[in-house]
Amino acid sequence: MTAQDWLADTRTSYDTVAESYTDFARDALARHAVLRGVLAMFAEAARAAGGPVADIGCGPGLISGHLHGQGLDVVGIDLSPRMVDIARREHPDVRFRVGSMTDLDLADGSVGAVLAFYSVIHVPDAEVPRVFAGFHRVLRPGGVVAVGFHVGDRHHLKTEGYGGHPMSLHVHRRPVARVAGWLRDAGFTIEAQVLVDPDQEVPGGVLFGRR
Repeated sequence: MTAQDWLADTRTSYDTVAESYTDFARDALARHAVLRGVLAMFAEAARAAGGPVADIGCGPGLISGHLHGQGLDVVGIDLSPRMVDIARREHPDVRFRVGSMTDLDLADGSVGAVLAFYSVIHVPDAEVPRVFAGFHRVLRPGGVVAVGFHVGDRHHLKTEGYGGHPMSLHVHRRPVARVAGWLRDAGFTIEAQVLVDPDQEVPGGVLFGRR
């Protein structure tokens, strides 16, 4: 599958489920104290780094809005135009734009922090190093990155999503060590790792790195 193919499939899939996904995710942070804690760690690191935060793969803006409420200057970027429309509607005080994490339209060293919260899960393995290199490029020296992902070692094709709507995209589960290795190869130093819901079928992992 070419980059154009998987990007097009991801964009179309999330355009299709955008409204249903927004309803599904609306109270996710309210229901999950651990994720709020992880985001509090990120917010503290982002404040110390200074400058704006880029929320990459922001979806309907749930986390962008949460971080804005913590006093951070946030720009949300998502591949799906429909998701960006909803994010602007739901969080009118936050900046959002359509864009791809494979080719970030951000200047070199222009942000203090990058968040990719469960948004690299659809990126093929071969493309992840380029994505992480892009994160490194847009961060200023001393900037922080946090990457959330599904932990495991398999992938599957998702054909139906939120509200029963059709989707066609791969969902990747990855070992923590593999994701950490990609970040190190991109030039980051790993400062922390968090394992979320380790007793569940699909645990979550969050890695914090610094440029």
